[in-house]
Amino acid sequence: MTTPATTRLPTYFISHGGGPWPWVPEMRSRYAQLEAALADMPRQIGRKPAAVLMVSAHWEEAAFTVQAHPQPPMLYDYGGFPPHTYQVRYDAPGAPALAQRVQGLLQAAGLPAGIDAQRGFDHGMFSPMVAIYPQADVPTVQLSLLRGLDPSAHLALGRALAPLRGEDVLIVGSGLSYHNLRAFGPQAAAPSKAFDDWLDRTVVGSAPAERTQGLIDWERAPAARLAHPREEHLLPLMVAVGAAEGEAAVRVYHEQAFMGGLAVSSYRLGDAANA
Repeated sequence: MTTPATTRLPTYFISHGGGPWPWVPEMRSRYAQLEAALADMPRQIGRKPAAVLMVSAHWEEAAFTVQAHPQPPMLYDYGGFPPHTYQVRYDAPGAPALAQRVQGLLQAAGLPAGIDAQRGFDHGMFSPMVAIYPQADVPTVQLSLLRGLDPSAHLALGRALAPLRGEDVLIVGSGLSYHNLRAFGPQAAAPSKAFDDWLDRTVVGSAPAERTQGLIDWERAPAARLAHPREEHLLPLMVAVGAAEGEAAVRVYHEQAFMGGLAVSSYRLGDAANA
C-alpha cells in the first residue's frame, strides 16, 4: 500500500561504491548486489519523493554548505578511469528553494550554513543515484560535510534536517561503511568484518541513546581506524541517524566479499511503506 504523502519518509545511509562504477562494465558486474539494493529503495519508500537531499562523503566545507544550482553540472572527482567516464551525465534538476529551506533549518539550529550556487554533482551522488532513480527525474540537492569531521556536529545536522522528512524530502547519507584505500581486498576481510559487525550492533541492535553515543565514540570500535583512517565516508551515517534519532534501523544491504574481501553495509532508519 502506498504511504500517504503526509507520512515522514525514512532516511538512508548508503555505501556508494567506487568512482563511476555504473558506467564501467567490469566494475558494474562486481557491484550487482549493491546495485540491486540501491535499485530497491524506491520500492521500499513506496512513492517518489518531492526531492532528495544527499550528504556526500566527497564534499567538505568550513560551514555546512548546500548546493543551489538549478541544473547542477557534473563534477568528475575521480582519476584513472576510462575516458568515457568523464563524459557521463546524470541530469537531475537541482532545487534552489529546497537549498534555501535547508540553510534556514541549519541557521535556526545554530549550525554554520552556506550556499553554493555553482557546485556540481559529485560521484558520491551520481553513481548511486543512477541506480536509485535512473531517469534522473527527482530534484536533488547535495549538502556538504563540515571540516573537522566531528561526529556530534553531523548528528546535530541530521536533527536539524529532520523536519524535511515530513515535507516529502528523502535524506540520504552517501559514504561507505569501510573506506581504507590502502587496504582493500583479502587483507581487509578481518578488519572490515570486525568493524562491520560493530556497526550493525550499534545501528540496528542498540537503543537510540546508546546508538547515538556509540556513533559519537566510533573510534573505540574494533578496527575503527583500519576501517576509516579518515572518517569522511562514515559521517553521512551520522546525518541519517540524527534525522531519525529515536527510530528503528534495519540493514538493507550487506555483503562480505565486496571489492575482493570487504564487509560493507547500508542502513534505513524509520518506517518504510514496503519494508
